[in-house]
Amino acid sequence: MKIKVLTSAVLLSALTACGGAHNMDSDVTYEGPEKAIAYLHPTDGNEGMQGYVVFQRADDGMDIMAHIEGLPGGSEHGFHVHEYGDCSAADGTSAGGHFNPAQMPHGGPAYDERHVGDLGNVRADENGMAHHEAIDPHLTMSGENSILGRAVVVHAQQDDMSSQPTGNAGARLLCGVIGVANPG
Repeated sequence: MKIKVLTSAVLLSALTACGGAHNMDSDVTYEGPEKAIAYLHPTDGNEGMQGYVVFQRADDGMDIMAHIEGLPGGSEHGFHVHEYGDCSAADGTSAGGHFNPAQMPHGGPAYDERHVGDLGNVRADENGMAHHEAIDPHLTMSGENSILGRAVVVHAQQDDMSSQPTGNAGARLLCGVIGVANPG
């Protein structure tokens, strides 16, 4: 009996000590890398289009900078983060739907309730080049809203910011997987 009580006391002390050591590290929060990038590749039938999107962590959210070439001149295109980092399907559908961990309705980037992946539209100039910069408060590089390992998709049509569930943005022109960027 004394051995069982002594053994239980030793085990309890050891578990308490381990718990205390664990609590010392509880103030450390991993926020992920500072920078991520997606290189955009054309889906079938859209050869000649290409681009990249850089995501940089900022104090007020995520700084987004996109550069896309080969779009029809003067056009506007839905621009979203999609659920899966898989662009293997010829039409880009392997990337799944818009990234939406909170199950919100589709909306524009300034809406309070929207998919995390709803980034709005990119606008091409008369030469088919689009340069887009924005800051998004919902995107992160860790946790529930992490974009790492997901995909960026540029659609064939303008996102109307309201049609459910995807903004009526049409087919997928370009797709790229978001990965950790070289910080240099």
